[in-house]
Amino acid sequence: MVRTPVPPPGDRAIGLGFYATATPGAPYRVKVGPDDFRVREISAYPVADAQGPFTVLRVVSRNWEQHELSNRLATRLGLPPHAIRWAGTKDRRAVAERLASYRGPPPAGPIELPEVTITEAYRAREGVTLGAHFGNAFAIRLAGPHDGAEARARALASTLDALRRAGGFANLFGPQRFGEVRPVTHAVGRLLVRGEVAGAVDAYLTLVPEGNPGAGDDARRAYAEHRDPVRALREFPPHYRFERQLLDHLARGQSAERALRSLAEPLRRLFVHAYQSLLFNRWLTLRDEAGLPLDRPVVGDRVARVTADGSVAPATVPVSPDNAAEVAETVAAGRARLVGPLVGYETPAVGGTPGELLARLLDEEAVSRDDFRLRAIPDLASRGAWRPTWIDLPPIRVAEGCDPTQPAETEHGTTVEFALPTGAYATILLREIVKDGAAG
Repeated sequence: MVRTPVPPPGDRAIGLGFYATATPGAPYRVKVGPDDFRVREISAYPVADAQGPFTVLRVVSRNWEQHELSNRLATRLGLPPHAIRWAGTKDRRAVAERLASYRGPPPAGPIELPEVTITEAYRAREGVTLGAHFGNAFAIRLAGPHDGAEARARALASTLDALRRAGGFANLFGPQRFGEVRPVTHAVGRLLVRGEVAGAVDAYLTLVPEGNPGAGDDARRAYAEHRDPVRALREFPPHYRFERQLLDHLARGQSAERALRSLAEPLRRLFVHAYQSLLFNRWLTLRDEAGLPLDRPVVGDRVARVTADGSVAPATVPVSPDNAAEVAETVAAGRARLVGPLVGYETPAVGGTPGELLARLLDEEAVSRDDFRLRAIPDLASRGAWRPTWIDLPPIRVAEGCDPTQPAETEHGTTVEFALPTGAYATILLREIVKDGAAG
């Protein structure tokens, strides 16, 4: 009997409770270094205007966390903190190419940041906005020794065949959405949604997830015991800038809310978004467990029209017994897509089995839709949104070859190249291939 692979505990902790395929994992090593993961944004360029108030940059970076890169760029350009805006969020451990913008003139000279290159800079009428791009193209190297290369190649081919038969995979949020180095952003967001601001700040400073050791773990554990922010400032590593920023405010006797507000709004908002992402992942997992389809609607679902650029419209249509057949035909024809909730205070009550699963999930999480008003920090309130539940499988190119940075006799490499629409995660496709920790 073929056993369905079981996701490891780390995956299940962020709602990744199932795989789209039942094939065995191919034991590749993924993202050994930043050069193994290359992502190029397929950008929607703002209109150029020589008199425009904004500057648009094309930025190529290697091994940079985006919030840190944003602040360092602002400093180099003589801009206020958090002045840089991005079209999309990219992985830290990667070579990433994407658009950014700010209000002001183009750089007068080179931006001297290590492993950062500005390939374009021009004035524009408008700046870039989050999500205003078409997607991302990836070139990802999967590593492994020569010994076992043929078996890995067979496992890879088997999974790709299974994905082609399925037509795609679930549009789950990838691990980096929850913190690539320390996956705790959703846990902080949960506390914020519950109105526990002090608890959220404490969680950000002290949580040490299992299996993710970091240089500051001892300092986190120590602060969890002594609760002395002055002492913690001496113990936390200098490069833990956001933690030290919180501790500095706490050391001056300020409230947890005041300390939290010292962080950049995009980072604070990311906590709430990460929690919404966790709920979405968990809802899809419950849906899979209930045997509901992920690519077509049932009564109680919602669908959204596909726009000319391939994205989905913000307005949704509820699926009822009266329109179920017509909606199913529209989805099958590719003119609409099944969408799931990114829960917010305007998320409507959903009927049928999908609604029952959402109600059960919110009850387990001890939160309500109205909690997303975040009355303690109203600038982080979220109305909610809708996200496609399914990604059609793109063309995937596979190339075999040796790793030029490793001895040819010991190391073998496989590169996979593909493109995904905005919001889809390459890591979700990769986990189908590798299935780390899966049961055989």
